[in-house]
Amino acid sequence: MTRTGSPRLLREINDRAAIETLLRSGAMTRAELEEVIGLSKPATAQLLARLEEDGMVVRTGLRGGGRGPRAQMWAVNGSVGHVAAVALTPDLIDVVIADITGALLAEHSVPMPASDTLDAFRSAVQKAAALAGLRLDALSHVVVGTPGAVDPATGFLGFAPHLPGLVDVDLPSTFRTLLGTSVSIENDINLAALEEMSSGKAVGVRNFVLFWPADEIGSAVVINGTLLRGVTGGAGEVDSMQIPGGRYGDQVDNEAIIALAASHGIVASSGLEAVSGALAAGADGRAFLSDLARRIALGLANVVCVLDPELVLLSGGVAQAGGETLCELVSVELLKLVVPRTPVQLAQITANPVRSGALHSALAVAREQVFGLPQRA
Repeated sequence: MTRTGSPRLLREINDRAAIETLLRSGAMTRAELEEVIGLSKPATAQLLARLEEDGMVVRTGLRGGGRGPRAQMWAVNGSVGHVAAVALTPDLIDVVIADITGALLAEHSVPMPASDTLDAFRSAVQKAAALAGLRLDALSHVVVGTPGAVDPATGFLGFAPHLPGLVDVDLPSTFRTLLGTSVSIENDINLAALEEMSSGKAVGVRNFVLFWPADEIGSAVVINGTLLRGVTGGAGEVDSMQIPGGRYGDQVDNEAIIALAASHGIVASSGLEAVSGALAAGADGRAFLSDLARRIALGLANVVCVLDPELVLLSGGVAQAGGETLCELVSVELLKLVVPRTPVQLAQITANPVRSGALHSALAVAREQVFGLPQRA
């Protein structure tokens, strides 16, 4: 390292530390910032002046209406980068736009069409960007969460026959061309797991499984803090896994849950409605919930036996509708089938977990591009 290079490197390290602190904590005074990053008052003042000149931070007002440099508040300039997060389901294209601080600027969703899926995707993202006052080329990065998995070797979407308009194309390249910006695609349940690692029950947990037992039907596997994706991107795709009685997905999909509920005298038009109705029925719905928990546990047991995780999280609409009651029943049934005493809990993130995970992933990429901050997971 040369003498001229060392001060520059130190400045870059201090700048990144300041940006990371402001992103994590929000607006701060100079005194508050210098206390966290451990610089002297002059060095912190020079740092803020440098970042302000570069457009990376802005003044946001005064602490408590006071005066003087110690009362001045500083924050990351959100306009230096913008991202989009998209959650695709067989029924919906759901888009959110945020600035690089994570502040939400616009939301827009449209029904998933039966045809012209790619055009609808582009139009939905473009509309959301317009609502935020942006053009598509102003987006630093876009993350798309989708059922199934994209094969890194081909770009083709697998394990997602219910999205016919998206399975026969090189999806990453196609999306990049459509939007004219950087795009990455991630499995929807993987994104939900990333969100749990970021702000849910898996914070600080190194090895866990997020199990989505109905609705989408799948799982996400995290080993040593890293998502396991597999060679073709299909790690965790338990829908086609074989269990006693046949294919796992056929035992716990929407139609199967409706039929199981009907066998217990519960009439419902969806799996979620069946579970909610069973809970409302009290003791009369308990037998149905126990049978459903047994089916869920049969699939989960295969995963737990192989991986021996420290935690299992149940996510998705049906799991959340069943609440702690269904979770406890699954845990009881699982203990009958496996040796590990793995705790089973409900996932904490219930509001748009896939879209939220996509947003955090997009922000991580954009912050690396703009600020040089390393991606965490």
